[in-house]
Amino acid sequence: MIPHRVELIIDNEQIATSAYAEIRDPGRFRDVVGLAAQADADHVERAVASAQRAFGAWRLTAPEERFERLEAMARLIEARAADLTPLVVAETGMLPAEIAAEVAGSAFATRDNIEAARGFLPASVFEDEASWVSVEKRPVGVIAAFAPWNAPIVLLIRKLAPALACGNTVVVKTPPTAPLGQAVLLGEIAALFPAGVINVIHGGDAVGAALVAHPVVRKISFTGGGKVASAIMAAAADTMKGVQFELGGNDPAIVLDDLDLDRAVPTLVAGAFHRSGQFCFAIKRIYVPEALHYRFFDAMAAEVDRFRVGHPIDARTSFGPVNNQRQFEHVRGLADRAARAGAAVVELGAAVEPETWDEGYYLRPALVRGAERKAEIVTCEQFGPIVPILTYRDETEALALANDTEYGLGSSIWSSDGDRAHRFAGGIEAGMTFINRNAQSRLGRRYMPFGGVKQSGIGTENSELGLADYVEYHAINVHK
Repeated sequence: MIPHRVELIIDNEQIATSAYAEIRDPGRFRDVVGLAAQADADHVERAVASAQRAFGAWRLTAPEERFERLEAMARLIEARAADLTPLVVAETGMLPAEIAAEVAGSAFATRDNIEAARGFLPASVFEDEASWVSVEKRPVGVIAAFAPWNAPIVLLIRKLAPALACGNTVVVKTPPTAPLGQAVLLGEIAALFPAGVINVIHGGDAVGAALVAHPVVRKISFTGGGKVASAIMAAAADTMKGVQFELGGNDPAIVLDDLDLDRAVPTLVAGAFHRSGQFCFAIKRIYVPEALHYRFFDAMAAEVDRFRVGHPIDARTSFGPVNNQRQFEHVRGLADRAARAGAAVVELGAAVEPETWDEGYYLRPALVRGAERKAEIVTCEQFGPIVPILTYRDETEALALANDTEYGLGSSIWSSDGDRAHRFAGGIEAGMTFINRNAQSRLGRRYMPFGGVKQSGIGTENSELGLADYVEYHAINVHK
């Protein structure tokens, strides 16, 4: 692959810089996928100023014109999918089918936001014999958007589409380990909009901090880790910026005693190990009735053992590498500490090319048995291919264990009785609960607000509730 070179995008112009970061293939370290221009504080200033200049006219653009441009964005995403997918595969380490589905989902997300905005943006009007009240929605201003490396296209579009639909302008800060796909796509998307509506910068922590602290930025939309979000929130306090955070979770899966294991286990495995476990609402811990424990563990192990771990472009591969060194070392450390604490860490699957295993961030998927309920492997967000399986005595205990966490993003209930599972789900402390599959249906992607409770985030994405994070309300009261 010829390395891609991506520049900054400011005022719809490609801006070269004095420094470029190499982006390497996480499954083949020797391969440089591309070079990304690195911004400095002056570039941040220029990008924010461009967005602020564009905001004055963009906010006054008729909603239907904004929607037409967003529809053109959706068509562009569809047209570029075949070319974009290999690039995103190379920089993330995800499988081609996973990225192709993600890009397709980005076009759906754009159109879902158009549909939702048509119903959401009009003012709410109330009247009685004495007065008239109008509650109007107005754009916030310049939005700083941070979408992560694990699903860089769809999580970007889920910020960009609602922000633009509501009349805001945006400065995107790309993820340092996977900026290329976002940059290539945004370069073309930006041209569909007036200059300055979309600006793009690349860089590390210092660049992100400068963007967060900028006094003109009025809101920050961030998907990532809780420690970074805490720092963003502290910096945002100086200028009273709004924040919208999606921060991952420690999502429990509760298996009820009537589950048909033969039918459910392959779907459970997918919910835990899709994208090598690198997605925010992946199953992070599984609770099963004591009487089912050994049969369930054996069934899970047999299914997980089918994975073939290798480079994503190898047709034999069903399980790719993790994305970066930090995540690689985090997951290995979790496994080592769990084993030293007395748990059984059962590594499964097989290497496609064992002789090249050390040339990428490869990890075999693992199940953990015998961990204590408060062990690190149970209470943290692994964000990788390792999942503990624990037991419970009755449903009251299962619910208490599921809720015994500082997180609250997703969760799942597994049962052959849908009504029973629905009743159980009502007690879960989470932003989302799935029944018999750890994924959103097409209907769910349109109407489910995507977000968490506790330390899993502030605000939501998706649906009309997601749009509400990109407006301010102005109430007008006329006295007759």
